[in-house]
Amino acid sequence: MQRKRYAPGRTGAAARTAVVLALGLGLGTGLTACSAGAPADDVAVDAKAGQAAAPAAPPGRYRTLFEACGAVPQATLKDLLPGAAALPDAERDKAYRGVAAVTYDTDRRVGCAWKADTPDTSHRLSLDIERVVSYDAAVSDDDRAQEVYVRKQLAAGIPVPAAPPTATGAPTDPATGAPSATGEPAESTAALAGKAPSTGAPTTGAPAGTSSGAPTGSATPGAGSAATGLEPRVLEGLGDVAYLDDVLSTVGANSHQRAVSVVFRTSNVIVTVWYREQTTGSVEPPDSAELQEKARNLARQLADRLEE
Repeated sequence: MQRKRYAPGRTGAAARTAVVLALGLGLGTGLTACSAGAPADDVAVDAKAGQAAAPAAPPGRYRTLFEACGAVPQATLKDLLPGAAALPDAERDKAYRGVAAVTYDTDRRVGCAWKADTPDTSHRLSLDIERVVSYDAAVSDDDRAQEVYVRKQLAAGIPVPAAPPTATGAPTDPATGAPSATGEPAESTAALAGKAPSTGAPTTGAPAGTSSGAPTGSATPGAGSAATGLEPRVLEGLGDVAYLDDVLSTVGANSHQRAVSVVFRTSNVIVTVWYREQTTGSVEPPDSAELQEKARNLARQLADRLEE
């Protein structure tokens, strides 16, 4: 324990008189401060500068995550993994249980993967659910999650819609849509695309902890779908923001693979649904409309789950 340093001063009656006067002055000052404005606890003060500090950004809506492998109803899995129906009971049950992604903090990130094969067709389904936390008191969890989401969208080659102009005409941040705090032009979307996500989240392919099964052939994003409205695009009515990516690939001489991913953000949680179908032999290439609809239906179920 640090000792109090001795300081010479008044003693006796003179000292007692000084204490009484000091207490009286302090009490009077306190009464004046209380009557003049709000309690001191309501204002954050920067002790170094002696000025009120900026309020901390609000936390995100979500503090925990649900278990990923149990988030998809079995009826939905039967639709997404038709090959599992022909498997023996034990193997079918195993296929529907899925394999949990390896994570070190299930309150920050969870995932699961399922698969089922037939002689002509294979199906793969993966989920990645990430809760983004901002460690900057001036940046909210939601804004940090939006930055991660924008990088994912740009990496998929899907343009970010221009942010609407603000009432003051101030430059806006392409990642959050908020006015630039400095008044300078905000960082370009191209610059954002060239940076890795701040949380280490994957930007393309299958979610973390899963195998993308990427073929060694050519890949064409949204091949043959631009004229039908099935091209990679921004989605409306799913979470706060969402997009869909669609990539058709050739595998070897006579196989085709289509991978559809739906990514959406709700507050500070980002969900990725990755659904792949591969056909071999004379079977037709996987149908874009069918895979997109199935992936979107699952994404809507998960968005509803987050609202519970």
